[in-house]
Amino acid sequence: MDINWTSELAELLGRLSETQKQLLGLLAKKREFLMQRDHEGLAAMASEESLLCEELKSCHDQRQHLLEQAAIAGLPSDSIRSLATALPEEQSQTLRKPIDESIERTSLLRHESVTQWVVVQQTMLHLSQILEIIATGGQPQPTYGKGGSTENSGALMDQAV
Repeated sequence: MDINWTSELAELLGRLSETQKQLLGLLAKKREFLMQRDHEGLAAMASEESLLCEELKSCHDQRQHLLEQAAIAGLPSDSIRSLATALPEEQSQTLRKPIDESIERTSLLRHESVTQWVVVQQTMLHLSQILEIIATGGQPQPTYGKGGSTENSGALMDQAV
């Protein structure tokens, strides 16, 4: 089986590039929904996120297949960059820019994803603290222990429970 490495790699990089751009757009929209506290908008994005995740998985599978084929052909198979570098200079040159752009977008995606994850985790912590304040009636002692006075009873938890 003779593989045209340049066209195969270019096709993979094109798919990956388009998917990364769509995902960056989706994350920008998600950031706006987070800032607006629009939970309905966030929930509506779930299907689009799933589709993009499936496409990224498909790109990963295609990458893995190409690297396996490269190993069989005796070419470098540790990364797409090393495979492209092993190709003749003119072919390698045409793939260098799309590979570098893909790596840069991956870094942006990672940064945006971690940022949004931190925001959501901080929100969850804040909500947890608010629930604790409500549950304890703002008192430092928990209302769910035995004994104590009923003056510490919170709106969500009662000492009788």
